[in-house]
Amino acid sequence: MFYYLEGTVALVEQELAVIDCGGVGYACRTSQNTCAALKTGKHARLYTYLSVRESAVDLYGFAEQEELNCFKLLLGVSGVGPKAALAILSSAPPSQLALSIITGDVKFLTRAPGIGKKIAQRICLELKDKLSKEQENLPAAGGGLLMTGGAQNGTDGGAVGETISALMVLGYSQAEAMKALEGLPVEADVSAEDLIRACLKKLAAQ
Repeated sequence: MFYYLEGTVALVEQELAVIDCGGVGYACRTSQNTCAALKTGKHARLYTYLSVRESAVDLYGFAEQEELNCFKLLLGVSGVGPKAALAILSSAPPSQLALSIITGDVKFLTRAPGIGKKIAQRICLELKDKLSKEQENLPAAGGGLLMTGGAQNGTDGGAVGETISALMVLGYSQAEAMKALEGLPVEADVSAEDLIRACLKKLAAQ
């Protein structure tokens, strides 16, 4: 129903932002990361998700599409509702969250309030399984990625592989992830976190 809301920030509270769009104030539940990026009286755009349940109709909004994509992925995990998803998103930026899922970093996920070890393990297991199935249905990326050290690294492991998988968690296709990596100085000891940040910066500039 809504793809995004664009207008003036009328109010920012903990996990809540009100956007004034032509005289109508839309209350969006959101993460602390998005709240921190908003300033009352300033222009803003929030990418939205409408949750319709028997007991309530809630609108969720996020400053970045990657954060919205993570939110929707988390809702697809059994036992994870909007409240838990927001708690997880409030604990780290989307890039770190995606990497923690890909690497199975359960301890990182349990930093979020109310997220125990069992639900963190379920998130990693279900989302990694979903990603693996998506990758199986994609054509193989040809040629691999040339690293500046002379080595080759594809989508099956290492920092490059983790970066591609993390970008897919954030909503990008394998082709988009591979293209974003092109031309980056992929040294043998580069970290996946650094590569993800560089790719997101490159993708945002397109």
